[in-house]
Amino acid sequence: MAELESPSVMPKLITYLSSLLQRVAESNDLSGLFHPQKITVFHGLTRPSISIQSYLERIFQYANCSPSCFVVAYVYLDRFMQKQPSLPINSLNVHRLLITSVMVAAKFMDDMYYNNAYYAKVGGITTAEMNFLEVDFLFGLGFHLNVTPTTFHNYCAYLQRRMLLVEPPLNIAESSLNIGVRSQKLQLCSSEDEASHQQQQQQLAV
Repeated sequence: MAELESPSVMPKLITYLSSLLQRVAESNDLSGLFHPQKITVFHGLTRPSISIQSYLERIFQYANCSPSCFVVAYVYLDRFMQKQPSLPINSLNVHRLLITSVMVAAKFMDDMYYNNAYYAKVGGITTAEMNFLEVDFLFGLGFHLNVTPTTFHNYCAYLQRRMLLVEPPLNIAESSLNIGVRSQKLQLCSSEDEASHQQQQQQLAV
């Protein structure tokens, strides 16, 4: 994981994840023309004007969560798709799934994290919407948030391998990855240090 956390690798990881999700969304957009798909709170009425990469870069810039959160968010998206096959990632829901998965991962992984209102501002949605998305995402995962060290290492290794290739796959993760075992939850601090986050909030208000 140390390699993925380095400053030089994180932008490449963000770019890769963006490219992968773009391909998944476009593929499912075409599939949806022939097979009706379930509409949920994650779906917008229209495709957002901001690209997936710009959106993920915005989250990376303002969320200030640990790099591991993006790997865990990736694990959650994979689990969510497996548990909710009638809700494929497409251009109408990918942005909301992204902001929700990163927020949930930050709450699970980091000692300090921003509240829902802040993530809503980063994601360009209301706090009420962010709250609904979080609840639906957790139920969609079956509250399966634990990620074992083995699973985490497997996803990191998978990402590192795929980042060396020119063309990313259409699948979110390899089917052989071990994603169903339990681990101890990291100790979390639910209170937010408002003073230390004030500067970021001012930047978002600009």
